[in-house]
Amino acid sequence: MQRVDEFHYQLPRRFGGWRPGAQRGLSQGSGQEFAAHRRLFDHPDPRRIDLRASVREGRGDWLVRIHRLRVAIPVHVVVDVSASMHFGAERRKLDVVADLVEALGYSAFRAGDTVGLLAFDQRERQDLFVPARHSRGNGSLMARMLRDCRAATGPAPAHDSALAGLRRATERLVGRGGLVFLASDFHWPIAALGELLEQFSPACVVPLVVWDPAEIEPPDARALVALRDAETGARRSLWMRESLRTRWRESVAARRAELTALFDAHGMPPFHLHGRFDAEALTRYFLETAT
Repeated sequence: MQRVDEFHYQLPRRFGGWRPGAQRGLSQGSGQEFAAHRRLFDHPDPRRIDLRASVREGRGDWLVRIHRLRVAIPVHVVVDVSASMHFGAERRKLDVVADLVEALGYSAFRAGDTVGLLAFDQRERQDLFVPARHSRGNGSLMARMLRDCRAATGPAPAHDSALAGLRRATERLVGRGGLVFLASDFHWPIAALGELLEQFSPACVVPLVVWDPAEIEPPDARALVALRDAETGARRSLWMRESLRTRWRESVAARRAELTALFDAHGMPPFHLHGRFDAEALTRYFLETAT
């Protein structure tokens, strides 16, 4: 049986709900996280009496300890399955995302959270929709669907774009809390993406920037290189000279800075996937962003 990686996510905010889980909740009850002392008259639960605090308070009231609950949250992964996500020198970028999704399914199940899948290209991909549920095999199901996914054939209408597909695919998430992973290479205009991100404000959003090493590092050889645009199918030949390599690297750095500035402005530091998924690196990401 193939081993599934696990990562741990601790989020920087509290969530409502009563279903037991691993995330910090807003509700008070018999949890493990101390919240405050209250009078026994207001919270009649003698099991929670704190004798030391009652004596120290000095007004003659019995005080009980009030705790906050740990709750389960909905987790959704939104995946770009447009043509450029099917590119990869050794493995498709979509296969790398599938590795993360499989690990997410296992990790969410262990944490008591529900997890679901949404996908888009120039349209909402309803054939790849999986509702959020708490199931041991949900991660493997979603990962298999992504690995079996093929790029949509035929030209899309001129008014359609990846951003329009993303907007339609995520309509059901607007105004909802929880955790949302947004996986894409973002090889499309992102000028209007910030407005869409604001609609996810109740949730914690983790942008996953998925790039293949072959597209961020130019070839070393001085030769004629045939290139093809994965989205439009347009072909072009370039002589790979040193000045072109420099411009290639500068363009990659500029795009990375543009994406980082956009996501940081909305309090959503991006996590980069370059050719492989590293569960330990994602755990460190959550430890750094949760503080």
